[in-house]
Amino acid sequence: MAAKLGAFREAREEKTKRTLPGARQQESAAVNLDRLIHERTRLAIISALAVNTSLTFSELKELLGASDGNLSVHARKLEDAGYVSCSKSFAGRMPKTEYRLTPSGRRALEKYLNHMEALIQATRER
Repeated sequence: MAAKLGAFREAREEKTKRTLPGARQQESAAVNLDRLIHERTRLAIISALAVNTSLTFSELKELLGASDGNLSVHARKLEDAGYVSCSKSFAGRMPKTEYRLTPSGRRALEKYLNHMEALIQATRER
């Protein structure tokens, strides 16, 4: 297995050597994207929270057209990373889960957007 992995790495390095320097920089920049935010549903959650003070689980679900399970899993990943805060309460007898973008999440989104803008600009310059 280690031999196959080594051969794979060597082939990739050789391919990288043959590519143009600009292409290598773009490939490297694309690899450095925040994968946590780059996933479509998580990017949608963070983007929605960036333009709203807070959103409930139900509001996010409706806005994104996501299932309960899908939204729950993605929101939890963002919460575990410290990008989103979650507070649970009751409105009468109904549970209410509310999400907010944390300062860390806002910085991560800004960094992600700046990174994407740089990639787009570099691509247009070619």
